Amino acid sequence: MASRLVTSTIRFFMTPRILVIRGGAIGDFILTLPAIKLMRENFPGARIEILGYKHIIALAEGRYYCEATRSIEYAPMAGFFVPGFELSPELIEYFSGFQQIVSYLYDPNGYFEANLRRAGAKNILPAYSAPDDSQHVTLQLARPLQQMALYLEDSGAQIYPNAEDFKFADAFLAGISKPVIAIHPGSGSPRKNWGLEKWLITARALLDLEPQPELLWVGGEADEERLDAIQNAFGRSAHIARHLPLPHLAAVLARCRLFLGHDSGISHLAAAVGTPSVLLFGPTDPAVWAPANPHVIVMEAADCDLSRIQPAMVSEKVRAIWNG
Repeated sequence: MASRLVTSTIRFFMTPRILVIRGGAIGDFILTLPAIKLMRENFPGARIEILGYKHIIALAEGRYYCEATRSIEYAPMAGFFVPGFELSPELIEYFSGFQQIVSYLYDPNGYFEANLRRAGAKNILPAYSAPDDSQHVTLQLARPLQQMALYLEDSGAQIYPNAEDFKFADAFLAGISKPVIAIHPGSGSPRKNWGLEKWLITARALLDLEPQPELLWVGGEADEERLDAIQNAFGRSAHIARHLPLPHLAAVLARCRLFLGHDSGISHLAAAVGTPSVLLFGPTDPAVWAPANPHVIVMEAADCDLSRIQPAMVSEKVRAIWNG
């Protein structure tokens, strides 16, 4: 009954509005895209908006998934996590304007949901649950949508850079005439990182490929130390993409012939734009956390220990793909 009510409510309005609330890091958001795509496909006339971290959800705004985004880092939002708090009139108007809200926020006490209802939210689907090892995480994230009679079949996330993103990418790569291998040597956790010296050894071996590639090192604020070490190792010849806006980085990665990385949000980004990827997994289970795209090859470390993967093993895997 609940799923029929939700679905009929959405279809009743000429231009229904759906709000997806999603915090978390880059990878968390990208892994949620198949669920959002499911809503996009089944309610093509709806206006979908996303509330989250602005620099991350920019990957979706005007790029197929949603028509608008809003930052969750907005001071009056804090009141929605306090029981009985006087709510912002602006946010009351905002939340009450949606026919369906799907929230992936962690809300153990139910304060946020209760305040959404106080604000006049019409239909709320609490979609958060702690990930487990039962199935791929994209399926877990889409599972709550079964209450809306929506069932996920394709777990591969996709990102669609727009014309402006590709214009930036073409300008950024304009001085490079060789095929590009992008390498992200970091992740959100040191436990998931391969040794930097092994990356450097591998990189030097990759320069012997035919046709010879250009290496593009990718990173954000958390990768500064590693990127500096790479700059010192390769000098002026090192091409490094630092702190690019995510939609621009997505377009740059889409122009690359191959991507190498760990279990990281940037790896999910590369996979989602269709770049063939070789990913090194150690302490995390790739059956749950690896991108579920057919062009992704996972090298899983023995005993979950990344140090067990040797540079020659990675070079050999890349060489087979390069020559394939």
